[in-house]
Amino acid sequence: MSAVPTPRTLPSTFLALDFGTRRVGVASGNSVTHSAQPLCTVSATGERRFAEIATLIKQWQPSALVVGVPYHPDGVAHDNTERARRFARQLHGRFKLPVHEVDERYTTTEALAAGAADVDATSAAIILEQYFRALT
Repeated sequence: MSAVPTPRTLPSTFLALDFGTRRVGVASGNSVTHSAQPLCTVSATGERRFAEIATLIKQWQPSALVVGVPYHPDGVAHDNTERARRFARQLHGRFKLPVHEVDERYTTTEALAAGAADVDATSAAIILEQYFRALT
């Protein structure tokens, strides 16, 4: 007889978003491997941005979203901090999915140092892997 999966052991897909005022990097990952892959960068703004994100959500069927929230190196919030948090609230309101916020300090620097072809999507993957590390 095999074990019956519980909600904690069922695989869950996540989409991570690296918010920016001009671009949003997107990555996917799952709760089994705790790894993430860069997907794409959404360059649209306003309603078109949310339409493109809706397409990705429909395609990937995530259990939750993870949004990177930027802070100054000393941990102090700045203008983009509130913009990213507002974006996270809008995602939750529009798509009715849980949205988790992750401190995204230095993710762009890390993506650039890794030689990423798509820095925004790679930053989103780093954000998602940070989220997974925090779970363990």
